Amino acid sequence: MTPARPFGRALCAMITPFAPSGALDLDGAGELAVRLVADGCDGLVLSGTTGESPTTTDAEKAALVRAVREAVGPGPSVVAGVGTADTRHTAELARQAERAGADGLLVVTPYYSRPPQAAVEAHFLKVADATGLPVMVYDIPGRTGTRVEPATMLRLAAHPRIVAVKDCSYDLLGSARVIAESGLAYYSGCDELNLPLYAIGAAGYVSTVANVVPRPMRAVLDAFDAGDTAGAARLHARNLPLTELMMAAGLPGTVTAKALLGGTVREPLQPADRETADGLRKAYEALVQAESTV
Repeated sequence: MTPARPFGRALCAMITPFAPSGALDLDGAGELAVRLVADGCDGLVLSGTTGESPTTTDAEKAALVRAVREAVGPGPSVVAGVGTADTRHTAELARQAERAGADGLLVVTPYYSRPPQAAVEAHFLKVADATGLPVMVYDIPGRTGTRVEPATMLRLAAHPRIVAVKDCSYDLLGSARVIAESGLAYYSGCDELNLPLYAIGAAGYVSTVANVVPRPMRAVLDAFDAGDTAGAARLHARNLPLTELMMAAGLPGTVTAKALLGGTVREPLQPADRETADGLRKAYEALVQAESTV
């Protein structure tokens, strides 16, 4: 069966461009958004981990949604990250995102306080009730300290506006169970797992690496959908060297993406050093060269 894809298949966890002064660069955000859509992204996820949401203000988050919505028009999905450690604050950000023109909400598990599962469930339900927008649950226990357990996810699936999951749980068994037992659209949030999750019924991905190479990332899904599973595996393997350097080499994906695209990160993040940037550029150029010879 074809999985539900409420936000499309190929989504980019978009960086948030900043000027050298550190100010929000809305023109740069619009330009990047247009380029990503032109290169195959079905949707853009703003103000997530890669979008440096902990260091942008509420007003900046809303302004970013408005700028990207205006730049890309009504077609591509614009999903706004609204997650915080405070349920009331998250619900207010959700309402602001709705007014700004978002198509959906990315809601991360409350962090630091490490709430038990009943409280996690209540948090998501209250945020989902705050607007008329569909919600993508962001399960990333490595950052939040709290997992959305499969049983909790299955209960959340009963809410009519909780429709999707950005999955960074690294639990293929648990994810497979929820995919099989619910109508939730699973999106891989870990680029190295895009193809494995897709192969067991996920809807697509929310990719950090797609900031830099959106077409090679989408090509994996296109090959799989065409029935060329061997080709999909080959393309996935071709992307892995850059994926590993960007996502698993000790630096946040925000930092490695901006090392390739240019741009400022906000403290406490620091830019990549020259050696790291050179290694990323070498892997990027090798992937672009490989893509051009196909």
